Amino acid sequence: MRNVAVFVEDVAPDPHLLGLYVGIPLTERTTSYAGVLPDRIMIYRPTICAYCHTEEQVIAEVRKTVVHEVAHHFGIDDDRLHELGY
Repeated sequence: MRNVAVFVEDVAPDPHLLGLYVGIPLTERTTSYAGVLPDRIMIYRPTICAYCHTEEQVIAEVRKTVVHEVAHHFGIDDDRLHELGY
């Protein structure tokens, strides 16, 4: 992955949001894609911690959320991700 920044945030814009990808997926980029700011993946710590009860659950949920958001970077939509268990 190039030009992607990952952040752990302390405030989520929606109390149910675990993570968010903001950018242009690889599948939608054209030859004019240049000079843009990095895509961003945000992981929302408070939401994940509230959702989980143990440290092991937090680790598993962070992994699942990061994979989900990275998949959006590669152009995989939510419907397909839900089919895959993400």
